Amino acid sequence: MTAKETCPKCRDTSWVLKDSKGSTVAVRCSCYKEQKNQAYFDQAGIPKRYTNCSFNNFETHNETHQHAKKIAQKFVKDYPALNAGLLFIGPCGVGKTHLSVAIMNELIWKKTISCYFCDFRELIRNIQSSYSTESRITESEVLFPIFQKDLLVLDELGAKRTTAWVEETVFYIINHRYNQKKLTVFTSNYIDDGEDEEDTRDSFFKRKDDSLVDRIGIRLRSRLYEMCKIVNMEGDDYRKKIKQASYRNI
Repeated sequence: MTAKETCPKCRDTSWVLKDSKGSTVAVRCSCYKEQKNQAYFDQAGIPKRYTNCSFNNFETHNETHQHAKKIAQKFVKDYPALNAGLLFIGPCGVGKTHLSVAIMNELIWKKTISCYFCDFRELIRNIQSSYSTESRITESEVLFPIFQKDLLVLDELGAKRTTAWVEETVFYIINHRYNQKKLTVFTSNYIDDGEDEEDTRDSFFKRKDDSLVDRIGIRLRSRLYEMCKIVNMEGDDYRKKIKQASYRNI
């Protein structure tokens, strides 16, 4: 018994025959793009909690949310004719990761763009683990999708305090993508001291000892100025205010 064919047009070969100027030529079946998009999605590394994030289900509670959403949508619309990535900055729970994954989903499913999601702390941990003699994965294998994917989302930039090794490693990664003209979207919970924007959550913007420069270093921050458009987001912690309120009746 043979396996069930999923595409009656091409019989799962991804090719169909078509007449062209009196000749028969082979062209890609319409299912090919769908299969490629699915493969890109499966390889994107998006955490299960965020797989359904989209622009449609992103909640806007203030003007900064609306502004950030418009910038994210324009980023997708203009891709790949862009010269800079994005850096979403704001307190926890304002939707930075949601918008970043929404960008990924749009690019994967509508433009067939290869994307990759990576948590900053996990990236550093995986690289460090690769140096162990017991590791089953090499540093090159860890960095392969980071370097090769058309769009990288690096979440929680600065979540791990910088050391000389961390700063050098991350600069190497980001600089490699910059030189290859591959765009990157970053998120960070730490204030950018280079910005004069004020936030309604004073406790966030008064943490001068925990600024983005303090977390990642001056050299890396300078490179981000070249690579990204800064998008500040404000508001209450959605997870604390909205989610916890929904649990009260449980």
